[in-house]
Amino acid sequence: MYAICNLSGQQIKAEPGRTMRISYQHSRTEGEKLVFDEVMLLSDGVTVKIGKPHLEAKVHATVVSHGRDPKVIVYHKKRRGHYHKMHGHHQKFTQIRIDSIEG
Repeated sequence: MYAICNLSGQQIKAEPGRTMRISYQHSRTEGEKLVFDEVMLLSDGVTVKIGKPHLEAKVHATVVSHGRDPKVIVYHKKRRGHYHKMHGHHQKFTQIRIDSIEG
């Protein structure tokens, strides 16, 4: 069984027991329960239900941890004029575990 949910403009595929990374949720603490109610597609392996635009289903998840991805180096350079600029970036993420899908 899986569901496709809308989460802050991103579509995620949720399956029970799966651990996944989503965009950083600063207002959530570790161990907090989440409910995603914007379910757009629901499949139980035999039938597929598609919402117009959403279904009456919910996905329950738990926040496992927060973290940061490895550093990405951003480097700008122009051929002439001795111009170059370099900086790094760590993208924050929230790791969640999908507990159940109801609907």
